[in-house]
Amino acid sequence: MAWRRRVDRLLRRRPKAAPGEDRISALPDDLLLLVLRRLDTRAALGTGVLSRRWAGLPRELAALDLRVSDVLPPRYQRWLLRHRDIYSKGTFVLYRPRLARHEFMPNMTRYERRAMRAFTRSLEGLLAAGARRRVSRLRLEFFTTRNTGCIDRLISHAMDDWGVDDLEVIARPTFYQQTVHTFPSHGLCEEPGASRLRSLKLGCCVIPRRLHRYGALTRLVLQDVAESPPSAYENVFDSCPQLQVVHLNSCLCDRDAVMLLDAPESQIRELVIDNCVIGSVWLRDLPNLERLASMGTKLCFESDSVPFLRQWHLARRHGIEVEGFRQLLRRHLELNQFVEHTRDITDLIIRFTGPDRWIVPSTSPSSLLPNLRRLLVADVPSSWDVSLPRALLEMAPALETFHIHIASCMEEPNNEEIISWHPTKLRGHRLKEFVMAGFQGAERQVYLVKFVMEVCTALRRVAMFRNGHAQDKGHWDWEMVMQQHSWTQEEKDATLNQIMGAVSSAAPPVQVVLG
Repeated sequence: MAWRRRVDRLLRRRPKAAPGEDRISALPDDLLLLVLRRLDTRAALGTGVLSRRWAGLPRELAALDLRVSDVLPPRYQRWLLRHRDIYSKGTFVLYRPRLARHEFMPNMTRYERRAMRAFTRSLEGLLAAGARRRVSRLRLEFFTTRNTGCIDRLISHAMDDWGVDDLEVIARPTFYQQTVHTFPSHGLCEEPGASRLRSLKLGCCVIPRRLHRYGALTRLVLQDVAESPPSAYENVFDSCPQLQVVHLNSCLCDRDAVMLLDAPESQIRELVIDNCVIGSVWLRDLPNLERLASMGTKLCFESDSVPFLRQWHLARRHGIEVEGFRQLLRRHLELNQFVEHTRDITDLIIRFTGPDRWIVPSTSPSSLLPNLRRLLVADVPSSWDVSLPRALLEMAPALETFHIHIASCMEEPNNEEIISWHPTKLRGHRLKEFVMAGFQGAERQVYLVKFVMEVCTALRRVAMFRNGHAQDKGHWDWEMVMQQHSWTQEEKDATLNQIMGAVSSAAPPVQVVLG
């Protein structure tokens, strides 16, 4: 109780605030700015009307995050969740006409119109204030309507007068109309040559004109871009050699079109093509590319097109789900067609999905990946054979870390589709760690573990976990997340007897983990 008495004495000694005294305003500017930075931008800008003491503080904010979602009432979110719930349960067929005509559309559009009117007024007030400020980052989120002129004016003013170097513009389609935002004919600002813009992210917008005029621009992210011809994207690579990072996420193009990336002067070091609707992307010449991620998009290389490529995330879906067409168009794949022009990569992530992801032995086997050090093969179905992991192991003699994630699959193994392999000539492999998540003790899985332990003389650790998955850490790194499983002693003994029979008695000891 002694500590309580000391606290009470300290509280009694503390001077009481005089009536009407504003102690928060008496704080130094640095502390007040720390408070403002923890508020949303709309609330932070509103503090300027509190008193003269606060009037100039919002001008010191280096980042402005203006979102129409901050204006939307909670009721709008409830309507949106209700709409998604109906569609997810498949009951929209029964309720769609009545809900769309009399409930959802009127209510959702009314909230969106009100939010945009309030949002537009706040932006016009910000422009009318005419205050001189220095802003390094500006983020805008708004609904795509006919009255977005103030959005374009704010972007132009921020780039020409405020010196913004990090700009993010996200246009949200309204509930009933899937439209995109189109910038004025002059582009983002009036003086692109004098712009400090280094990073630009556009969501649901048309690619603006004169991007090549922004000499400081090094990072470009295009997301949900409206359907555009391949030339619109090709021009970005050709005319903006200063770009170093380019991400294309869910961008639309002709499904049968081919995008040709031929930019010998390009400085691009990082390229992400994620679920873009396009026939294929051909890499002809990107001489400085080091990191590549291609998810859901067909990618083709030409010889020596990416001489400095070191990290690659490859995710592809192969085959047709419709059973009749699936049997007619079914084909097996050779790994050569994916990696024959990427000999210098050191880190590789592969995710093949779809019914036709079977990999057959190469007709011209060789060390196509002589410098590969780290490898993840993810989402391998439990009904699949071991063709892909074995083919990769034989193609990468310098591989040190090999992780595999096996996903549960309802499809039963088809013994007619097991690929026959010739005896391997691989010996003395440098592999040090082999980890398999989703290990069920199936015959093919045991065969792969035995094969690895037989040919990899430098092996130090083999881990097999029944429950686990590969968790992405960015586009080019991962972490194996495991859940411990309680193996019975009989299961452990049987599995270890099967596996350890392939290990030579003269081989160095290997740590074997069952989890």
